[in-house]
Parts: sequence; structure tokens; C-alpha cells
Amino acid sequence: MRAVVQRVSQASVTVGEEVVGRIGQGLVVLIGVTHEDGEKEARWLARKIAGLRIFEDDAGKMNLSVRDVGGEVLVVSQFTLYGDARKGRRPSFVHAAPPDHAEPLIEAFCRFLEEEGVPVQTGRFRAMMEVCLCNSGPVTIILDTP
Repeated sequence: MRAVVQRVSQASVTVGEEVVGRIGQGLVVLIGVTHEDGEKEARWLARKIAGLRIFEDDAGKMNLSVRDVGGEVLVVSQFTLYGDARKGRRPSFVHAAPPDHAEPLIEAFCRFLEEEGVPVQTGRFRAMMEVCLCNSGPVTIILDTP
């Protein structure tokens, strides 16, 4: 699994005219799944993100996690994270898992985040979404599962 994690002061995701997910302070997680991924990777990634210390403490150091600050996570599935544009001009998505494999893993990832004590909002799988966010810092971290 691959995740792009952005620290935000607020974020939302809209499908058509409907806001399907909205958070205040927290993290936006754009997440992609590849063919070999399973629940083990989803659990590892959820634990990593829940404990990732990228929020500032009173001394201005990044020592606090999203749990520590009472933040939320907005999870948005994004198969394009596995796009390979090294050859040609159009990305290849052969490394992205098909929807019937990816969707249950993203749902499991969200469930594991909630088990870690982090409130979760989501986008809508396989929908054309508009994601609006205010990146705080900016802080953006890219994570790949082992």
C-alpha cells in the first residue's frame, strides 16, 4: 500500500454536489493498493499513520500524533498513486490493484485507523471526487508498506 499523508487544518471531499467527507484539524490520506497487499499491510499502515508524530507540540517540535491532538483523518482512495509514467506519456496503472481487491482493503484500513482511536471520514470509492484541503505547514509524507 502507498499513502500520501498531508497534515491539514481542514479538508473535505465532494462527489457531484454532495460533501461526502469533512474534517477539521488532522490528516488527509490519499491511499493506493497494489496486487500483493493484504490486511497485514492495511493494519501496519493504519498503526503507522495513527502514531506518526507530525503535529507540533508547545515547543514547536513535531512530537505529536493525530491522536495526541484529537484530530481526524480523511481517507481518499487513489489508484493513480501506482501510476508509472517512466515510459511514454500516458501512465500505466498495471501495478494498481483492481477494485474488487482494493476496496475491501481500504475499508479495512479505515476500520484499523478507528481501532487506533482516530475518527475517520472517507471519500467514495470509484467516484469522481473533488478534494479540498488546507495543507498545514505544509507537511506531506509519503509512506509505502514494507
